Amino acid sequence: MTNALIEDLTWRGLLYQQTDEEGMAKLLEEEKVSLYVGVDPTADSMHIGHIVPMLTLRRFQQAGHQPVLLVGGATGMIGDPSGRSSERNLLTEEQIQHNVDCIKGQLGRIFDFKDEANGAKLVNNYDWFGNMTTIEFLRDYGKLININYMLGKDTISSRLESGLSFTEFTYTLIQGMDFNHLYDHHNVRIQVGGSDQWGNITTGLEVIRKTHDEEAKAFGFTIPLVTKADGTKFGKTAGGAIWLDGEKTSPYEFYQFWLNTADADVVKYLKIFTFLTRAEIEALAEKVETEAHLREAQKTLAAEMTKMIHGEEGLEQALKITAALFSGDLKALSADEMKVAFSGVPSVEVAKADTNIVELLVEAKISPSKRQAREDVTNGAISVNGEKVQDLDYTVDAKDRLEDAFTIIRRGKKKYFMVKFS
Repeated sequence: MTNALIEDLTWRGLLYQQTDEEGMAKLLEEEKVSLYVGVDPTADSMHIGHIVPMLTLRRFQQAGHQPVLLVGGATGMIGDPSGRSSERNLLTEEQIQHNVDCIKGQLGRIFDFKDEANGAKLVNNYDWFGNMTTIEFLRDYGKLININYMLGKDTISSRLESGLSFTEFTYTLIQGMDFNHLYDHHNVRIQVGGSDQWGNITTGLEVIRKTHDEEAKAFGFTIPLVTKADGTKFGKTAGGAIWLDGEKTSPYEFYQFWLNTADADVVKYLKIFTFLTRAEIEALAEKVETEAHLREAQKTLAAEMTKMIHGEEGLEQALKITAALFSGDLKALSADEMKVAFSGVPSVEVAKADTNIVELLVEAKISPSKRQAREDVTNGAISVNGEKVQDLDYTVDAKDRLEDAFTIIRRGKKKYFMVKFS
């Protein structure tokens, strides 16, 4: 049996492993289905590596099914060994709760929680694990899964030599209990996860099978790991992860990450991350082949992702900063936008004082010598906050100190420096 949603997911490259392809397609064709994905609140923000399963669940919601989003207030205290070579540092209950609250807000940007027919549900597994005793856990669930079954999981067997605590050893069973709980209490029939979650998903199906007399109608599928065309890891930069929190990764930095996508990757990312139609993506793919220099596909990808995560306001700020930097017209930016735009440029701290431009260029190591500094100024190579300075007697003073704290100096066409005054 074919299903339009499954066909679309296949075209987008979002299906990797399925427990029962025919059975799941039949279920989706015949019923409105609840399905879930989980995220452990190990940080106070998700990063872009987390959102592929989330966006996939949103596609199900658009097709009339109901997403259930599990934030692991309990499992976040244990740590998933999947994809890791060492054990996570354990967080306190207060840290976990803070992280849960932050992640809830980010999920609200992706999902529709208000739709009366199939609005997204948010659940926290601490609600059903928080009061469970050790005896209850061992008696009711520990006996369901034998040791050999668990040792057969790649996430467990790969960690045996480097060391695996009993705490992390039980993680796959606890996640299986999640699926079983959601099956019973929220009518969840499908679990979705990244490719590293296959073992946990199949454990959940095993727990459901052993705790129900009737033939359980539950399924799972995973999404392939997103990589770049050159095989390197997606979602990392020299500065670290790309976060959904605008304080950790500004809307401008977020926009620039997507804008800098290579031609070899951009069509793939449009399929995975955006909700553009097949026709729209194929039209952009053609432009990558015929007009790659215009980078229309990258601009569309960056705009779609920034608007989704940071809203229209975030996208407008990102476009404003991008345009100002491209044109060199820094006067169009506020002091706050300047700080965002130049957060990654070389910076130097100097004493707060009215200083001759030549002396400041040398003191801040922008020009290597006074002779070179004088040449830079007279040749028109120096700009202060976007204004070209060619007067050797120019004084950088209070009028040039943004928020009385910093000045942006450009040498040449592209070399920017932030001079901080203390």
